[in-house]
Amino acid sequence: MTARVMGTLTDMAQQDPIRLFVAHAWQESDDYHRVFEYLESSGKFYYRNTARTDVRPPGGVESERAALRQQIAVAEVVIAPTSVYRQDAQLLLFQLEHARQNHKPVLLIKPFGIQTSVPTPVMALGDRVVDWNERELIAAIKLLARKESQDRYDSIDFSAEDFAEFKDFKVRK
Repeated sequence: MTARVMGTLTDMAQQDPIRLFVAHAWQESDDYHRVFEYLESSGKFYYRNTARTDVRPPGGVESERAALRQQIAVAEVVIAPTSVYRQDAQLLLFQLEHARQNHKPVLLIKPFGIQTSVPTPVMALGDRVVDWNERELIAAIKLLARKESQDRYDSIDFSAEDFAEFKDFKVRK
């Protein structure tokens, strides 16, 4: 008979994933996909994406904005790869301004692979800015969405074989 531990942090995280909205210009760019690659690489981070890039509503700008408002409304945090600014500056600014008006925290991710600064209008709407780094990204999401601090320390596991060359080592007095 095996005992199953219930109520662990992992169980709770799976039952209540963080709802996030990743800013987009109605298409899935490389950086849009990269956000999810970074989140998935952790293996211990549970989220639900509220963004829908696959269903661009007909009817023009106002119907698009209404759909974006609905997507942002259910999110706990808005994540903006700043490369979206190059795709459609007005659309990204709308998403970030709507998030701010509705008290949704905004996490900005610096441009990937190029040494350029975050555009000033975008920077003014962000709560936090991170580089493309899995741990930094996840820590910022948890902090902004749920006020969970990520004070982490790495532990390194060693085996006896790692120290085989030191078996005859003697300490001098």
